[in-house]
Amino acid sequence: MKNLAFFIALIASFTIQAQQLQELSFSETNHNFGKINETDGPVEFKFVFSNTSSEPITITNVRPSCGCTSSGWTKEEIAPGGLGYISAVYNPTNRPGPFTKSLTVTTTGQQKTLLLRISGQVEPKPRTIEDDFPTVMGGIRVKYRALNMGRVYDNGPAEKEFVVYNTLETPLIFKNLVEAPDYIQIVFEPDTLDAKAKGIIKVIYNASMKNDLGFMSDNVVLFTNEPGDESRKSFSVYADVNEYFPPLTPQEIALAPKLLIKEKVHDFGKIKQGDIVETEFVFTNDGKSLLNFRKTKSSCGCTVMNMPTNDLEPGASMNIKVVFNSKGRRGVQQKSVTLYTNDPVNPVQRVTVKAIVEIAPAN
Repeated sequence: MKNLAFFIALIASFTIQAQQLQELSFSETNHNFGKINETDGPVEFKFVFSNTSSEPITITNVRPSCGCTSSGWTKEEIAPGGLGYISAVYNPTNRPGPFTKSLTVTTTGQQKTLLLRISGQVEPKPRTIEDDFPTVMGGIRVKYRALNMGRVYDNGPAEKEFVVYNTLETPLIFKNLVEAPDYIQIVFEPDTLDAKAKGIIKVIYNASMKNDLGFMSDNVVLFTNEPGDESRKSFSVYADVNEYFPPLTPQEIALAPKLLIKEKVHDFGKIKQGDIVETEFVFTNDGKSLLNFRKTKSSCGCTVMNMPTNDLEPGASMNIKVVFNSKGRRGVQQKSVTLYTNDPVNPVQRVTVKAIVEIAPAN
């Protein structure tokens, strides 16, 4: 009898808990909008529920996840057997692709919180010429006013193509006239663009002729058959020039120079504006051949590296001083010096100095 009473009490407890977990009975707790168009704007769904408990319940808060909002819910107390709603709104603008979002609902009932979900697939708006080519230059549209070559190597010319669009109602002609350094060549494909047609501006960058390393910025000017000043199109050409090293065998790598830097970052901490501070970095040639520093390049004129020599023998180390001048600087500062060497595995390395520059209070 005692065991029977225990099981009856246990079943009753489970029944009460189950009833408490279903105090609010929803027609659905997960709603799928299916496919919606980005251009159609926000979509809304109302989760309708009934109070299936024996006590009045109030929705105290609805907290949506990112991208999802609630336009409202039943604010008044819901009596037993009464109906209520919670509205979920999703704005698809600039959110193409599938989505799953949630709303966390807080109530005064035994089940303090519950979760509702919405999902769907946002069909992206059709792209326009203005979307793909936002930069206007007279009668043409391009993506950017800069032609970025990215990383190029000094073992030969690098080529990259940039798309151009003719917005005119008449053909546009690229003239056989380009103002550019001798290591940059511009080719038009085709040189006559039909009305409302796309073409190619091909940039051929000869880094071996440039004979330098690091980030490079040049200006080129193209000319079209448009009238007046609109015929002149000025572009920046960017390139990160690197030395080319052919593939090496493990044996060749073992015999090559190898730059090791003991600590690559130094933090000066808090300094006063106008202070000139310095630190030293330890460079070691951990390789078997002579290490040659091809070039050092500071990110700012306020940071100077003093190199006593450009060569470092195998196994040798040297302390290199870096000076930071905080004149005219304020707040958090982070400056670097990039090192270009003949280390074939890590030819480009960087050391960094940091500081918080404080301005002295006025007297």
